[in-house]
Amino acid sequence: MATVTFRDETVAGKPFREWEVSGLPERMTVRELIRLRVREEVARHNARPDTRFNGLVRPDDAETELNGHRLREPRRIDWERQARVAEQAFLTNGFFILAGERQVEDLDEVVDLTTDPDLVFIKLVALAGG
Repeated sequence: MATVTFRDETVAGKPFREWEVSGLPERMTVRELIRLRVREEVARHNARPDTRFNGLVRPDDAETELNGHRLREPRRIDWERQARVAEQAFLTNGFFILAGERQVEDLDEVVDLTTDPDLVFIKLVALAGG
């Protein structure tokens, strides 16, 4: 069984959030890893719903803030919907993922978690006026 570290970084390489998930298969696709990450972060939020959601992608009816999203009111979030949004964001370059020192580029690409247990997620931010 493998342990993966999910880490969010700025485009400049500054880490701002990190956590581990253990007991995973040694090999998983990028799609499975994105879905796992989203399921974990939504489960953490849903355990104690708040107006702030720190997740990979913005929930419906939320405003984006620095390193998170503000909900209009505390509520539970649907992890499967969030996972679909995250997969689409990956496909449209809303964020990219580094597995070890390499960028993964396909949802069906397999990551060997015994050699690349650290996954770095870097969100790309649209520039104002661009």
